[in-house]
Amino acid sequence: MLTDSLRILFRYWLTRHGRRWTDRASLERWQEARIRSHLSQVRLQSPFYREWWGNRPLSEWREFPMIDKQIMMEQFDRLNTAGILQEDAFALALRAEQTRDFTPMIGGTTIGLSSGTSGHRGLFLVSREERLAWVGAVLAKVLPGSLLGKHRIAFFLRANSNLYAAVGSRRLQFWFYDLLDPLERHLGRLREQQPTLLVAPPSMLRLLAERQREGRLSIAPGRIVSVAEVLDPLDRRYIEETFGLTLHQVYQCTEGFLAATCAHGTLHMNEDIAVIQKEYVDLKLRKFVPVITDFSRMAQPMIRYRLNDVLTERSAPCPCGSPFMAIETIEGRCDDLFYFPARDGEGWVRVFPDFVSRALLAASSDIEAYRVVLHAPNRLEVSLQVADGKRAETETAVANALTGLCDRIGCRTPGFEFTAYAFRPGDRKLRRVERRFGLDLDAALIR
Repeated sequence: MLTDSLRILFRYWLTRHGRRWTDRASLERWQEARIRSHLSQVRLQSPFYREWWGNRPLSEWREFPMIDKQIMMEQFDRLNTAGILQEDAFALALRAEQTRDFTPMIGGTTIGLSSGTSGHRGLFLVSREERLAWVGAVLAKVLPGSLLGKHRIAFFLRANSNLYAAVGSRRLQFWFYDLLDPLERHLGRLREQQPTLLVAPPSMLRLLAERQREGRLSIAPGRIVSVAEVLDPLDRRYIEETFGLTLHQVYQCTEGFLAATCAHGTLHMNEDIAVIQKEYVDLKLRKFVPVITDFSRMAQPMIRYRLNDVLTERSAPCPCGSPFMAIETIEGRCDDLFYFPARDGEGWVRVFPDFVSRALLAASSDIEAYRVVLHAPNRLEVSLQVADGKRAETETAVANALTGLCDRIGCRTPGFEFTAYAFRPGDRKLRRVERRFGLDLDAALIR
């Protein structure tokens, strides 16, 4: 029987060296065989999916009815194959968050709790075998250099997990940094640790970069990875210029390890783990909502699971030559798409978050940080951090840029409310573009 270390090493080698597809067609043939085998086991072990799919043949899996977070949580007890009840899982996860002790499991299964950015917290289950496979895959795609080298990993997250703790070994020194702790408490540990790999949400990386420029940090990691939040171009530029490195990304959420950047800095979907179907929001702009079928997870099967995120496909192939789908940007949550009343009074005009971000950043080079919150169709709050003495002219430039954007897309211009920028990392993720009013999209006329 393989030890935990050998299982991690095997998955690491398989992910980095063991599989090679000559083209997209060969990858899809391999995926199809893996998925049909996986679905046959899911149908046997998950009462929910067995009823959800009925007697439809597995060859029609691409047309099976979708699920989302709401359905997954409503059917949690019957969907998972580990025999874990939602009540017990929630109790353990909440107790871990309160005590900050994330080691307890249920029968060897890791229990995790999402941050609940959308207002609904999700549970995730990962078996021992899946946990070890996850560690091997993440190390293969994120770790700079060879696994045989020595690495010091600093990981900033809202909550620790057995998933992350499994990384530690003699060659891999792992430190968890709790986002709920004050920033100043972390600086001394980081200076002492001198991490070779720094992993954190971009809002925290931005703060660390500021301390680095102030001379209060003095670290020189070999790689920096952004996780958990949408990476804004303004933060990317600031962090990369500070540390002199290309900023890498990992797209990881309750639903799984979905994407990671290659050596060229391009974000690729992990299609050696899951199939990604695209529900286009705007085909011309290459923007879509991913529907994932993960053929690596059995404890909590994710089959035809519709995420609440909008991604933008990369238009040109990545120089790395990978057949995996390349992503230009992660736009953010579907709930944060802006909707403004059309100027002619007929329905609503949809505005993607990157339109708003680009308009702001093009308006003034004096913007150091920002948040834009749409409280109501006619009320837009713009929080800015700007260079000294430039606030008045920057606010005027931003108002003109956003008015111009509304004119171009044919919507009514909302009222602008300018406020000072403030954000503190912790249990709330940073969303630079956020909508805070609901809209019945099924009934609304959207342009």
